[in-house]
Amino acid sequence: MRSHIALPVEIAGLGSYLPDRVLTNHDLEQMVETSDEWITQRTGIRERRVAAEDQATSDLAVSAARQALEQAAVAPEKVEAIICATCTPDYLFPATACLVQAALVAENAVCYDVEAACSGFVFGVAQAAAMVAVGVLENALVIGAETLSRFTDYTDRRSCILFGDGAGAAVLTKSHNGGEVLYCELGADGRRPELMTIPAGGARIPASDKTVKDRGHYIRLEGREVFKYAVNKLGELVLRIPQETGIPLSDIKLIVPHQSNDRIIRSVCERAGIPDSKAYMNIDRVGNTSAASIPIALDEAVRSGRLERGDLVLLLGFGGGVTWGSILLRY
Repeated sequence: MRSHIALPVEIAGLGSYLPDRVLTNHDLEQMVETSDEWITQRTGIRERRVAAEDQATSDLAVSAARQALEQAAVAPEKVEAIICATCTPDYLFPATACLVQAALVAENAVCYDVEAACSGFVFGVAQAAAMVAVGVLENALVIGAETLSRFTDYTDRRSCILFGDGAGAAVLTKSHNGGEVLYCELGADGRRPELMTIPAGGARIPASDKTVKDRGHYIRLEGREVFKYAVNKLGELVLRIPQETGIPLSDIKLIVPHQSNDRIIRSVCERAGIPDSKAYMNIDRVGNTSAASIPIALDEAVRSGRLERGDLVLLLGFGGGVTWGSILLRY
């Protein structure tokens, strides 16, 4: 799906939250057969955050949402929609967005979750922008939030080094500062679900003593295949921007990609012929936070001055499903 229609919708407020606990590569050296050097060379990750025992995904989401609402000067009772992108919800149901609504006392909001793994925030922003643009909503709160540590197998040295917890949020409204959504592309390929999956716990393989014993409730991924797929697909998304919009890549101030692996991000930049300095990366400090990674990075970029009003920014997501998405917007 590709949209060429410019939408007069802007991000009015951003927020993010990272748990206090830091899990370093040196900590992981005590847990599995690995090393700080091995992890850093292959992923670019040096540390990641882990939620406290009494924190669930909705708790992280609420903290990020409050920041975004405050920055946007939107009171909770004025929020008309809460869209929560997550693959690690508090429960199978109800939706995590409903729990966020209750905590915020945003009683006038329609609430639902989006499950597109690491692409989820891009999908949520696309949905919200469309509804705000046509007048269905006056504003929408889009959140990406994950507690991946709860589903990480800390006996699997290939995957446990990757994941962290966190949340990011954005308030979308009709444009008042010149912001707009210029282009959007979303896609999926469901033929390879095994590339990134939690195999057990759903209707296909219900929870049982055997699934617990087999560690089927933890994340499994085929890293090499994911790497190749991600580089090719994300590279296509970047190169499609000038083709579809006529906007040269040199006009884009910043690319905010899903923080999966710094080698993937740098390879995508190389393929697109742009300097990797144009890509905002915080993976060294945060790790892979799935749907939360783009809004956390976007919030950091704005707060650090890397992105200012009027700048063009490209959001890029790639995740399990397999799913992918890009949104070009004027911040």
